[in-house]
Amino acid sequence: MPVRRALARCWWSATSYRFVREDPPVTGSRILLGAPHTSNWDFVHMLAIAWDARLRVRWLGKQELFRGVGGPLMRLLGGVPVDRSNPAGLIEAVIERARTERDFSLVVTPEGTRSGDGWRSGFYRIAMATGLPVTLGFIDVRTRTTGLGPTIRLSGDMAADMDRIRAFYADKAGMKPELRTEPRLSGEGRPASLPPHEDEPTPPSQQR
Repeated sequence: MPVRRALARCWWSATSYRFVREDPPVTGSRILLGAPHTSNWDFVHMLAIAWDARLRVRWLGKQELFRGVGGPLMRLLGGVPVDRSNPAGLIEAVIERARTERDFSLVVTPEGTRSGDGWRSGFYRIAMATGLPVTLGFIDVRTRTTGLGPTIRLSGDMAADMDRIRAFYADKAGMKPELRTEPRLSGEGRPASLPPHEDEPTPPSQQR
């Protein structure tokens, strides 16, 4: 961990973004949201944030990412291979890890493919099923800041919970503002003309 934290400090010294640490720091298991997710560089920032905070992060990736020579590296970086064709099994796998792993920190990028008209609801379902709090991680090109915002507990009132989340991200643009997606879940009620999203969480490394 000291090596990872040293690497993170080197990254923050080299990048033009200012790192905003938690105040006060939060301990224990939780879900970390990474948003707005608009660039491949978001993954690097996420690792630097986690390593600086000494978090043992996990992220969910499709099984194909873990095949071949790159598999060990994906696992070293906290990747957990999942079968995305079985959403129910995915939720159960996450719940089991949350129960058995100490200080389990699951990173979820709810925007998924960095395009579309809303967020995927996997993080909400996992948080409600496990009772884990949700930390609002962010990156904003306008202020050149990135880091960890407040940690909240979901109430089960999806619309009210998402109102809180929307309020936090309202002034966060991501690295590419034109690709930003409004924080809105299909379960809140959507215009009939808009198609529903899949519910599973999407790994920060998954590309379009």
